[in-house]
Amino acid sequence: MWQHLLQYEFLQNAYISGILIGLIAPLLGVFIVSKRLALIPDALSHVSLSGVAIATFLMSIGILPLGFNPMLLGIVFSIIGAIILWQLTRQFHNVQEIGIAILMSLSLGLSVIFIALAKGVKLDLTSYLFGSINTISRQDLVLIFILTVATLIFVKFQYRKLFAIVFDEDFIRVRNLRINLVNGTFFVFIGLVVAVSMKIVGVLLVSALMTLPVAIAIRLAKSFRQTIFYAIIAGEIGVISGLVSSYYLNLPSGGTIVVTLVLLLLLVFGYTKISSLLKKA
Repeated sequence: MWQHLLQYEFLQNAYISGILIGLIAPLLGVFIVSKRLALIPDALSHVSLSGVAIATFLMSIGILPLGFNPMLLGIVFSIIGAIILWQLTRQFHNVQEIGIAILMSLSLGLSVIFIALAKGVKLDLTSYLFGSINTISRQDLVLIFILTVATLIFVKFQYRKLFAIVFDEDFIRVRNLRINLVNGTFFVFIGLVVAVSMKIVGVLLVSALMTLPVAIAIRLAKSFRQTIFYAIIAGEIGVISGLVSSYYLNLPSGGTIVVTLVLLLLLVFGYTKISSLLKKA
């Protein structure tokens, strides 16, 4: 496989983009899970799929050129969806799950309609639903690289405010600290990461890449920074192992990545349980 990795561009694109996504998805996932917004990546992945479906329809009627990358419109829709969800979380603290469910249902409905209307343009729906290492283009890789750098810069310089937003947002509002811009930007970055992750893990599994590594890290870490570190390590292990398994078994990359992460979670559960029993003995 390593010989093929050096030879074939699509494998290079897949592994480099997978490593980058394995870094930023768990990084944002720690804040998402801590803020109890684990359903948001699911909702945004459906919104992003509706953008892909509409782009395919627009190509079929000649408004967009046939060579247009549908993921670009998927990114735009995901950003819009992220802003909508940000406003919902601000206005409706107790019923935000309803807003998320409505947005998911609407997006899925739009996807079904526009996929059916797109005549003459083939959309590899399976690769968007479950992920496929064969569909990562050099253009996709460039987008993911730019997003990775932007995400790392954002988290680096806004870490204190993000930490405060996660654990005591009400106190911040009482102190009249300006966090709305940081909070809104955070949601936009979630939307961007979800959109570009579609081809790696797929729409149906993208939220797992943001939550499973965090679940693993929570069992091992003793601080918030440690949680971030362990989550990124778990994400990279899951992505790389999943892509290797996907290559050899000829399976969708999303499924192999998620199964790998679940197996890793079970191993961590077993390890922490045994360690706890040994300490009590």
